[in-house]
Amino acid sequence: MKYAALGPISVYLPEYSETNDDLMAEHPEWNLDAIYEKTGIWTRHIAAENETSVDMAVTVAKKLFAEHNIDPASIDYLLFCTQTPDYFLPTSACLIQDRIGLRTTTGALDFNLGCSGFVYGLSLADGLIRTGDVGRVLLITSETYSKFIDKNDRSLRTIFGDGAAATLIEPADSRSLHSFMFGTDGKGADTLLVRTGAFRPEPDAIRPRNKHRWKSALYMDGPSLIGFGITVIPEIVERILNKAQMRLEQVDYFLMHQATLKMIEQMIEHMKLPAEKVPVFLRDLGNTVSATLPFLIHHLRNEGRLTPEHRNMLIGFGVGWSWAGCVWQDILEGRCL
Repeated sequence: MKYAALGPISVYLPEYSETNDDLMAEHPEWNLDAIYEKTGIWTRHIAAENETSVDMAVTVAKKLFAEHNIDPASIDYLLFCTQTPDYFLPTSACLIQDRIGLRTTTGALDFNLGCSGFVYGLSLADGLIRTGDVGRVLLITSETYSKFIDKNDRSLRTIFGDGAAATLIEPADSRSLHSFMFGTDGKGADTLLVRTGAFRPEPDAIRPRNKHRWKSALYMDGPSLIGFGITVIPEIVERILNKAQMRLEQVDYFLMHQATLKMIEQMIEHMKLPAEKVPVFLRDLGNTVSATLPFLIHHLRNEGRLTPEHRNMLIGFGVGWSWAGCVWQDILEGRCL
């Protein structure tokens, strides 16, 4: 039997970026120093007005093919994770398949998950490869949350950035991804949502948990999300450790969704983790939703901080509420088989 293994990753950030200095010039009443202390975010890249998640997915996929000499014809399945699709229908993955030149015999599907989406995508790819019917899987995570955010929204505009990552999932003889665990609690749907644009009519639509202070289509209850995270993440970490028959101290890196610095620091404090085992990489990206984990992995690989001997835990959590995690060893070190 073959198992899924993380091959090379390529990343894409929109050309335009805005820094906290830019926001300060636009909104001198905002205390950007205090905001930066909480978020750890200085720069966010913002998609152009006519640039969509599919456009970014196409760009990053072609970049992956060029940087790592990958033949598009070698891809058997495309998984596309986004919460900002170009259309309700057709499926965005079908549009991407055509634009990046994948075979018409390639499978392609979208799945709508946010900050847990990368780990869910890895589990889907692993299942496909283990059937024996699929070889290479291309997993793309691409988000343009900025299109939901009003320019005067101090809360969201200082956090979310746009970006895309393309990850090649290769078949391998050994298990480098294992002990997947998942969690879902739809009672938290009212803490991070976009209520408009689809078909749920009033008065049945989900209402924000607390006052919607800003004009943005996107609503976020930050304190409730932090409370959710520090409640469910220690529990899923314990479940993963038990399944993998590991101890906490045997994990070399806890690679967590890069929400905000405050959120990550709360996790470190709550679980009493060594800070050096929880890398942070969001200062010049912002929270890129489903793309944060591949951005983090790509960064750590470039710094030479991952080896096949490292046993790491991947943890995604957020909108839905949805969360997922697994154990991962970088046996391919970003190279194609």
